[in-house]
Amino acid sequence: MRRRAHGDVSALSTAVVSAIADAAVIRASWDDADRFAALYDRYADQLWRYAYQRVGAHVAEDIVADTFAAAFRRRRSYDLARPDARPWLFGILTRELANHHRAERARLRALARVPIDSTVDGPADRVAARVTAGRTRGALAAALAGLRPGDRDVLLLTAWGGLSYDEVAAALAIPPGTVASRLNRARRRVREALGGTDPTEDLEENQ
Repeated sequence: MRRRAHGDVSALSTAVVSAIADAAVIRASWDDADRFAALYDRYADQLWRYAYQRVGAHVAEDIVADTFAAAFRRRRSYDLARPDARPWLFGILTRELANHHRAERARLRALARVPIDSTVDGPADRVAARVTAGRTRGALAAALAGLRPGDRDVLLLTAWGGLSYDEVAAALAIPPGTVASRLNRARRRVREALGGTDPTEDLEENQ
């Protein structure tokens, strides 16, 4: 049998590590704390993009760092029956965001005032512009600012975070039925504010 080249072995090792379930990584980190870094590598970008859209770049960096620090401290209480840690991390992130509700409301008010044809400067700004694009951007930002915090969390975890109803329920530790009722209420408020349209629903369908 042909001996594998060093590069082949490295590629195989990377593939094997990436295929290990999150729960297994967390369990391994109980004995070897450095193993927890694999979760950061997998999910930090997703969490940052979501946090950026809600509170802006500077605060997002702090929140993501706090999220992983909190997750690391709580890793021994993680339910190892759940192979995917993404809902758990988004749940922690949501609780961290609650401590920055003023920053989020300020960002939404700022977006509501930005002219439609304003320049977007970088990749992160283009992400936010895509979500709140077109003539509805200001009205959408104002509508989001007016939602109840719990309703806004459910709506944005679904639309911007890309979580399923069951994942949102796991993230927020609420029943799936509560997710559905909060989402329906939030979308009704958004549609009322935007004259019957809901860009967040369109975004979810295109994920």
